[in-house]
Amino acid sequence: MPSEPIYKVVFVNQGKVYEVYARHVSQGGLFGFIEIEKLVFGARSSVVVDPSEEKIKSEFSGVRRSYLPMHSIIRIDEVDEQGASKVSDAEGSNIAQFPVPVYTPQGKGGSTDRQ
Repeated sequence: MPSEPIYKVVFVNQGKVYEVYARHVSQGGLFGFIEIEKLVFGARSSVVVDPSEEKIKSEFSGVRRSYLPMHSIIRIDEVDEQGASKVSDAEGSNIAQFPVPVYTPQGKGGSTDRQ
């Protein structure tokens, strides 16, 4: 096992399922968010380029730390080896976002207003 652990983080963002690898995962300083930092991408040692990994690499270029809403996290695994990061459509799979927000505002005609 490597000296520094690698975590596979799978989360939903705007109808897509992201699978990324990071060196550090923790409960962030922001309430309700998971903090991931030191994202790890595959080395360009081969001639074949994976377009989905290149898309994630360009999307997260320059990002040192990312805060993910807790309700968007599907799974976090500590793994022995890094795999390929990828983005896939959530439609047509067995993965779905929660249909309601985690925190609802109080008052303004909500269910907490009783007469």
